[in-house]
Amino acid sequence: MEEEYIENKIIRYRSSILLGIFLIIFSLLMVFLITIIFTINSDRHTGSKFSTIKNRAIRGSIVSADGYMLSYSQKLFRAEVNTLSIDPKKKDLFINLFSIYSGMSKDEIKQKFLNSRGKEIKGRVVLSKNIDVRLASDLKSLGNKMNKLKVFRPLDKNKPHLILGLDIIADNEKRCFPHHDLLTPTVGYMQVKQADNGYKSPIAIKGLERAYDAYLSPSQDGLVKGKRDVLGTVILTGDSKVIPRVDGMSLHLNISLDFQKEIENAVDKMKRQIGAEEILVAVMNSKTGQVLSLVSSERFDPEHILQKDVKSLNPNFSEYLYEPGSVIKPLTLAVALDNNIVDLNEKIKLGGTYRVNEKYTITDDSYFKSLTPKGIVMYSSNIGISKIAWRLSGKELYDGFRAFGLGQKSGIDLSKELEGRIKQPYLLDYPTYSANSAYGYGMFVNFMQLVKAYSAFNNDGVAVTPKIVDYFSDNNYKRYEVNQEIPSLEACSADTANAVHNILVSVVERGTGTAAQYDGLEVGGKTGTAHIAYKGRYIEEYHSSFYGFANDKFGHKYTIGVLAIKPKKVYFASQTAAPVFYDVVDTLVRFDYLQPDKLQAKLDYKRRARVRQRKREAYLRKISAYNKKHRENNESE
Repeated sequence: MEEEYIENKIIRYRSSILLGIFLIIFSLLMVFLITIIFTINSDRHTGSKFSTIKNRAIRGSIVSADGYMLSYSQKLFRAEVNTLSIDPKKKDLFINLFSIYSGMSKDEIKQKFLNSRGKEIKGRVVLSKNIDVRLASDLKSLGNKMNKLKVFRPLDKNKPHLILGLDIIADNEKRCFPHHDLLTPTVGYMQVKQADNGYKSPIAIKGLERAYDAYLSPSQDGLVKGKRDVLGTVILTGDSKVIPRVDGMSLHLNISLDFQKEIENAVDKMKRQIGAEEILVAVMNSKTGQVLSLVSSERFDPEHILQKDVKSLNPNFSEYLYEPGSVIKPLTLAVALDNNIVDLNEKIKLGGTYRVNEKYTITDDSYFKSLTPKGIVMYSSNIGISKIAWRLSGKELYDGFRAFGLGQKSGIDLSKELEGRIKQPYLLDYPTYSANSAYGYGMFVNFMQLVKAYSAFNNDGVAVTPKIVDYFSDNNYKRYEVNQEIPSLEACSADTANAVHNILVSVVERGTGTAAQYDGLEVGGKTGTAHIAYKGRYIEEYHSSFYGFANDKFGHKYTIGVLAIKPKKVYFASQTAAPVFYDVVDTLVRFDYLQPDKLQAKLDYKRRARVRQRKREAYLRKISAYNKKHRENNESE
């Protein structure tokens, strides 16, 4: 009995111990839960129980047709720390770790903690600026590791939960141009603007950056707002406010970077050879208006603009006005043909010079007794085209030029375009003004206006609006079409366009543009060598140009423009602009935009050989006649 009593007593004793342990654990658990509930619902003297995280949107990119980034934005950050929040015992650890992650030297970091007098700064210190996204992410990770290592301490002992660590703050948005001067000044350039909150963002000034600023600019910063936890992280609940970040749209161009680079190389080579102030080139699809290349010899790096680059910042494709000279003659003839006042088979008397009045005499570079309208364009007769223009009224000539797009914007999608000007109808009723205008003087045009106008001769009379940008895309890669404000023009009838088209082919085959010939392709165009006016008189400086087209038998058609501004060494367009035109066509062939007909190429080669032989024979006959006359004179003496 005694043993049974002792055993029962031990069992009761054990039960009491277990019950006591259970009650203690239960009490502690309840205290813990009550503390957590109290902590969550208490403001803990930390101000607002809500936190806001802002995610700045950035500008869209400009992308080439072959997928290269021409310009893009990236956020840059700065690293800050409050020196008072660093545990003095672990300051060296902070410096060592930050040095490893940032790549800064320890001495450089230590110097950041000192003011100009060499004393310790008590407060916020900027350790590094212009930190890219990758390093910013690494430094944020470092900040978390430092928190675990207790590198930081609370600034207020009464608020031990408030610890200020390493802050990585969005400081500015940098615009990057990874290909430097390629496709400038078309791409454009930026300047930096500082907002009231100190955040710096790029502002578009010129080129595509400016023209499409409304699309490239970010639409909406991201925002997350809601209750926060002890560490300040926003807790996403049904009451949280989340606004998605919407970056700017991206521009996708019609221009391939590799093709653009080849044309730039050809232009740079010619600039050195002829000593031009600037050379401009455009290559455009004659049917769609897609600009495949837009080249200036004067380029710059948008990220590092120097004083010498100032004159190159404006895209002269649409902002430089000049008197075009003889490249206007095909337009004058087209206007006359559309008004049915000239017959292509008639011969018009020339004679080398023509006196309009006491103050004005028209001269030709070469003497011809008479020429047909085709010959007038082929051999660039000022007298002939003037006589054709005189058959038109001033209004007919004016309306005809306007139909081709002169005196109005071409619609090229750049930031600015100067319209130029042509004489008013009442002035064009005067023979002096109409003659001058007929061969490209007394008017001002821009480069892209003439590229657009010449596309009509390769597109059944429709002058297409040039477009650099193909489409937009948003953050989700959805595509949007580009709406052009200025439409294409019905410049002339299809019959007129085709007649002038054939004449321009003859200009290249036998006229002033033979340097542009390319075997196996249909090539046509017109040269223009125009004096430059300065202070009311024409001086010995020139604009040399060649506008035309190159086509293959597979339906590929391209309009090409070349303008050499103030060439110094050689100025005739046949020796400057026309050879550049040939180089452009050759590049189109090498990049498979055009495919020469091999059989036609052989025929073209033989034809050119016959032409050279005839010229040689004519030259020898001329020398022979001269020698014979010289001998006869000697014998008579």
